[in-house]
Amino acid sequence: MIYIFGPYAAGKREYVREAFGYTEADFSTKAEDNCRVLYDAQQLASKVGNRPEELEKLAEQLCRKEVVIATETGCGVVPIDAAEREAREAAGRLSILLAKRAQKVIRVWCGLPESLR
Repeated sequence: MIYIFGPYAAGKREYVREAFGYTEADFSTKAEDNCRVLYDAQQLASKVGNRPEELEKLAEQLCRKEVVIATETGCGVVPIDAAEREAREAAGRLSILLAKRAQKVIRVWCGLPESLR
């Protein structure tokens, strides 16, 4: 699995289409879909919550995809709302689990890829 992350609207999906030749039909936001590329993984983490065993299960499920894309949520102002903070924490923990399992980790910033592994 290739794990790609970066800020909102940084060109992550465009990069995946150009670099790997995927089409829009290959993309989905649903883990249970038979898609090759999953995006918005941080949204799935927020639904699971900050429960380590559930995040582990989700990470294992997502690792079956060819590419997983997530929006970085850890930069910026910390939300006042407790539920938003928990969702942000879950997204960060899922990101760590995915990065550990990925064969390749790429950060996309301003449309430019930076290979971290």
